[in-house]
Amino acid sequence: MVSYIIKRVLLALLTLLFVVCLTFILMNTVPGGPFLQEKAISAQTMAALEAKYGLDKPLPVQLKNYIVGILQGDFGVSLKMQKNRPVLTIIMEMFPVSARIGVIALVWAFVAGVSFGCLAAYNRGKWLDNLLQVITTLGIAFPGFVIATALLVLFAGGVWHIFPTTGLGRGAIAYVLPCFTLGLSPMCSIARYTRSSMLDVLNKEYIKTAKAYGHSTPLIIFKFALRNALIPVVTYMGPMIAAILTGGFVVETVFNIPGLGRYFIQSISNRDYPLIMGTTIFFAALVIIMSFAVDILYKVIDPRIQLSNEVE
Repeated sequence: MVSYIIKRVLLALLTLLFVVCLTFILMNTVPGGPFLQEKAISAQTMAALEAKYGLDKPLPVQLKNYIVGILQGDFGVSLKMQKNRPVLTIIMEMFPVSARIGVIALVWAFVAGVSFGCLAAYNRGKWLDNLLQVITTLGIAFPGFVIATALLVLFAGGVWHIFPTTGLGRGAIAYVLPCFTLGLSPMCSIARYTRSSMLDVLNKEYIKTAKAYGHSTPLIIFKFALRNALIPVVTYMGPMIAAILTGGFVVETVFNIPGLGRYFIQSISNRDYPLIMGTTIFFAALVIIMSFAVDILYKVIDPRIQLSNEVE
């Protein structure tokens, strides 16, 4: 287990280094720059700004300086969004907002998705199974901005004015629409994964034996079948958790929530290079951590699973 963890940590660091290099190169090869949108800026001022932030140096030198800065805990300062504020400070301020929405969306998506998947599998071919399949298919098919816009029109504006239209300033009620929108597609995907896996598990011999012993249906589903059926769901949830915890770019933009996802979109529009790099590295690190946690969770769910470096 120790050698496996060391191997995964080294692989994670190598992956992050690749993400840093690739993002940095692609970002700097795109035409434009962070100061081109300034009104009536002179060539002398442009040169001074580029020299101040190190943008006048050759690309390999800029990349080397940036990597050295990261190793020292310095991700640079924002060039446009919040001028001269440390990128790491901005991320630490914005991420908790996204994480609050993400945790709520994650909890309801997992609970509802697993429950609906179990119900659909146990009622295979019946009207409830067909209804849930239609709902989950629609939930996956519709883009997030369509769902968000429809919810705003129905429940925050034109039809029923129940929820606030933007922001999180009205307490718990303000979280309902963003969290529902953010968790809808993951919930539908979890339900479909759970149904598919449960259908396979319910045909196993030990399930038939449990039925023969007269165990109740809830006990068979949630004690005997669900644990083995969760492996595909856990695999999907690794990157999904990372995406949800960052708040969702579309959800934060539509509902005007000051989270990390919205700032990431705005930093791209404003060519705020350090903020783009910082948020990209943060997202990549979160995905890597969640993927590693999923591998460990496999072992918790089913102790028979062998990690790659373990002796069988």
